[in-house]
Amino acid sequence: MLKRVFVVPDPGRLRLRFAARAVAGIGAAVVLCSLAGLSLPGTVTGGLAALLALFTVSDATVRGQAVTTALLPAVGLPVLAAAAELHAHPVARDLVFLAVVGAGVYARRFGPRGHSLGVFAFMTFFMAQFLHATTAQLPELYVAVVLSVLTAAAVRFGLWCYEAHLPPAAAPAPPPGTGLARVTTRQAVQATAGAGFALLVGQLVSGQRWYWAVGATWWVFVNTTSRGETLVRGFRRVLGTVIGIGLGVLIAVPVDGAALPTAVLLAVCVFGIFYSAAVSYTWMMLCVTLLAELLYGLLGVLTPGLLALRLAETAVGALGAALAVLLVLPVTTHTTTDAWIQRALRCVHACTAEAAARLAGVPDADPAPRVAELEQLLGRVRLSVAPLVHPLNPMLGRKRRARRVLDLLDDCAREIRGLVAVAADPEASHDARLAAACWRVEAAVEALTGDGGEHPVALVGEPPVTEPALTHLHGLERALAELATPLRTPSGSRLVGA
Repeated sequence: MLKRVFVVPDPGRLRLRFAARAVAGIGAAVVLCSLAGLSLPGTVTGGLAALLALFTVSDATVRGQAVTTALLPAVGLPVLAAAAELHAHPVARDLVFLAVVGAGVYARRFGPRGHSLGVFAFMTFFMAQFLHATTAQLPELYVAVVLSVLTAAAVRFGLWCYEAHLPPAAAPAPPPGTGLARVTTRQAVQATAGAGFALLVGQLVSGQRWYWAVGATWWVFVNTTSRGETLVRGFRRVLGTVIGIGLGVLIAVPVDGAALPTAVLLAVCVFGIFYSAAVSYTWMMLCVTLLAELLYGLLGVLTPGLLALRLAETAVGALGAALAVLLVLPVTTHTTTDAWIQRALRCVHACTAEAAARLAGVPDADPAPRVAELEQLLGRVRLSVAPLVHPLNPMLGRKRRARRVLDLLDDCAREIRGLVAVAADPEASHDARLAAACWRVEAAVEALTGDGGEHPVALVGEPPVTEPALTHLHGLERALAELATPLRTPSGSRLVGA
């Protein structure tokens, strides 16, 4: 886990900037809430609202991010009002909470904006349970949410908008489908069923902290598609919670809500959440758990018994998610992994074509957005293949093939990045050999994705070349040719169907 967080490459220091800006934005929101005279629960609400505004909004363009951020209060405030109004009516509260869960997951069909608004709606209801909000507190909580979202927006789009200097990278759309064939629809049903189980069992475990179980189920479903991804994510959530509780006993309990050390530790946790989110869900959950413990310390209710209860509720939530993905409209790892790998391979071809056009002098050719899309798709492939390469997976043959596929796709990405860098040089040349190599890349991708022949085009024996573009293209050819073996079994089926 340490290696995944601190050794993994961070091109452009994007994760570092993402985390540092979050600390600045959330810190500013908390300070302003305090200066506005809000109570401790109101200030906590403001800090969490700012965290969500900075963490969940992921539209491809800065303008899209600004629009989504502006819509957050419009979604969150009515949900907050409903949660407070139903505080004294448990049955109605529970039914509305489950409806928020289902609607929040279903909203992912509308892309990054739907995902962000769904998460904000769920977390607003969750925060109301966390703080035991009542209707008398609503005006203060409204002020906290609006003020904090505005502060986060000012930091993100005014003081430190580093995205303005980056090429837009459209997030990969979910696999297509209609009705129950649509993955987001099936997940909405699964998440609602899993949350229902977590709610019922969580209330048996604790009548006050039951919402932890529902929260655990919800976050297990975030950014997952198949049952394998969900099961692995549930395992990592429990692992991160266990480690976080251990640290809480050593750190949060002795601090016991003391203002200055708690503030410093909260800033460290916020940085850790944002810095580790893209590379290690276990580390992120460790930081989330420690942050929650510090907040409970501020509220004066942190005890070792409460930490044990959090672990039990997290386990209930993870179990609810596991039962839901296994028994309710399951989405297989086979189908999901195959789809993401094929999309990544088609993007490799698109990157190559754009780079070749740029080398040929086509003025509108720009491979940079395609490269950004490829990075996004490879991230989805890694997430989808995670169940196959997990240390607890007993199927060693599939594990080896999956790791080989990931290595070769990484080789493809490395050669594509090199090719694009060469294409950006105005003195780079284009010749017939480059065109032939691009054609062979296209044919190899078509063979691997089923759009062309049954077998990849064999590498053409050519004398060694010194031109950088051809060197990268030949490296790409080799990686694609070698992908044929792990992607297909001897009978011709794909890796994930083995």
